[in-house]
Amino acid sequence: MQEPKTPLNIEISPEQSEGIYSNGVGIHHTPSEFILDFLRVLPGAQKAKVFTRIIMTPQNVILLRNALDDNVKKYEERFGNIKIFGKNEKEIGFKKSN
Repeated sequence: MQEPKTPLNIEISPEQSEGIYSNGVGIHHTPSEFILDFLRVLPGAQKAKVFTRIIMTPQNVILLRNALDDNVKKYEERFGNIKIFGKNEKEIGFKKSN
C-alpha cells in the first residue's frame, strides 16, 4: 500500500516569477540525459540565443511528456484546438506573410 503523498511546497523568487519567453527548443540526448535548450528566435534571424538549458533524466522526460500531453488535452477542451502555422518545426511560432 502506498503512503499518502505530502503536498510539495514550491518556492519561486520574484525574478523567476516573471518567466522567460521561448519560441523554440533544441533537444539533445546522451544515454543518461536529455538536454533541452530553450531558445528565442526572431523572424529571419540566422541564429538564436539559448536563454535556459534544462538537463533531465530520460525517466523525467517521459514524466514531463505525459504532463504536457495531459495539460494540452485540458487546454484544448477549454479553449479549442491549438493551431500550428507552417509545415515544419522551423516555422513554429511565426506565420509567414505573403
